[in-house]
Amino acid sequence: MKLQWCPEFDISHINAEEFGISQERWVRYLEMMLDAGYIKGVSTYTDCTDDLCVEDEGIRITLKGLEYLSENTIMQKMYKASMGIKDMIK
Repeated sequence: MKLQWCPEFDISHINAEEFGISQERWVRYLEMMLDAGYIKGVSTYTDCTDDLCVEDEGIRITLKGLEYLSENTIMQKMYKASMGIKDMIK
C-alpha cells in the first residue's frame, strides 16, 4: 500500500472571525481542547498588553480528539434518527 502525504494544517483558516466569536473566546476554546487532550501542537499565552494569543506549533488532533469526533457524530445521527421516528409516530 502506498502512503499519501497530507499537507500540514493551516490554523489561520480556522479562527475567531470564521466562527463569529471574540478572540478571547477562541483562545479559551483552544485551551479547553488542549486541557482535555483533544488537540496538541498549539500553545496559548497572554502578551504584554494582556491580549490572549495563540502560537501554532503544528496543531494536530489527537487520538482522543478523533474518538470524540467519531462518538459525537454517531450521537448526532442517533438523535436525528430518533427525531424522525418520533415525528412518524405523532
